[in-house]
Amino acid sequence: MMNVNPARITKILPDSIGAEIGFEVGDAIVSINGIRPRDLIDYKFLCADEVLELEILDEKGKTHQIEIEKDYDDDLGLEFETALFDGLIQCNNRCPFCFIDQQPPGKRSSLYFKDDDYRLSFLYGSYLTLTNLPQREWQRIEQMRLSPLYVSVHATEPEVRIRLLKNQRAGEILDNIKWFQERRLQIHAQVVVCPGINDGVHLEKTLRDLASFHTGELPAVASVAVVPVGLTRFRPQEDELTPVTRKKAGEVISQVGKLQQEFKKTGSNCVWLADEWFLIAGEELPSEAEYKDYPQIDNGVGSIRLFIKEFLQTAKELLPQKVKPRKLTWVVGNAVEQAFQPIEKQLNEVEGLSVNMRALSSDYWGQDISVTGLLTGHDLLLKLQDENLGDGILLPSVMLKHGEQVFLDDKTVEEIANSLKTRIFTVANVEELIQACIQ
Repeated sequence: MMNVNPARITKILPDSIGAEIGFEVGDAIVSINGIRPRDLIDYKFLCADEVLELEILDEKGKTHQIEIEKDYDDDLGLEFETALFDGLIQCNNRCPFCFIDQQPPGKRSSLYFKDDDYRLSFLYGSYLTLTNLPQREWQRIEQMRLSPLYVSVHATEPEVRIRLLKNQRAGEILDNIKWFQERRLQIHAQVVVCPGINDGVHLEKTLRDLASFHTGELPAVASVAVVPVGLTRFRPQEDELTPVTRKKAGEVISQVGKLQQEFKKTGSNCVWLADEWFLIAGEELPSEAEYKDYPQIDNGVGSIRLFIKEFLQTAKELLPQKVKPRKLTWVVGNAVEQAFQPIEKQLNEVEGLSVNMRALSSDYWGQDISVTGLLTGHDLLLKLQDENLGDGILLPSVMLKHGEQVFLDDKTVEEIANSLKTRIFTVANVEELIQACIQ
């Protein structure tokens, strides 16, 4: 059993029970009603009671006992430095396409942690492989109804999945999914296509197998995202992988499209292609209606269509006819250049506003076609150093590490702004993009 550390508090929401009681940042919860919470899941479960007896450890190392009476559903209004109080369940696979292994050496150690933790999958939608769960964790998933989970399947044929994950337990994936089905629990599946390994007939077999679990009122496989493998220049030399070419992307779009039509005729389709396939192939993105309720939006399935839709709606409300003269440079990955041209055009129709979309590839990762989220500070310095950037750069926040003003190459936004001698406006969504243009 892993050691359980006290749950250290990093934020107390104003006007919350926690604020009223007098919790302070740095306090840590040792136990709730005599039980030490392993993670945020335990914490939420234990707090769903009307009487709580808390053991608190303050920053000076002194222990306090606190009793709280509240309504059943009331939250304490506390946030913690981590969702896991007993440590990360790390990955025991050696997938050749793992992004962790495709980073340059010498970065901070946290960037090399490979998580394969079902709790992060349940809480945040990160993907796991199901290859390293002890029996007690399977039991906990069942008892606490931790569903849906997000599972990296990649292939359902045992020998193909074992080849990809370099783990003998990888061959048990269909039994794993049956386990979810028998307990009326769900997964969202991911298939990363590696040309020459799990494509072609193997991809068809995988998608047919997964679709066979998309039945009943609560299907065990709720959705499947098909994603192209992403490779960088830092990847291991002996990884046996080849990049997805424009031709291969077109083949996969055609192959999966036929299966999608077949699945629709026999019930409902659960298989979705990531936007990247269409960007690589240079083909038109599917219509908005094709994405249903965007079940795999965080996997890049429909995210571009949704962004364009939200822009058009928000532009009607917020975009004025005229602004005081303002010139801006909007940095995006060159994969989305064609798709975002209508947005650039509409912004430039505002009198006084000039927005120049600069669609870049990533020299840092060694990619000819790059999504926006993988552009780094290095790429901005390399491509924009001697350009007239106008009044500043519109920088999508997906380029930055979560919650930080830091790029994936550890360069800071401030550092890049100083080097390029310009202002940088980070924008997280459509509304912030428009506001930065017209302010």
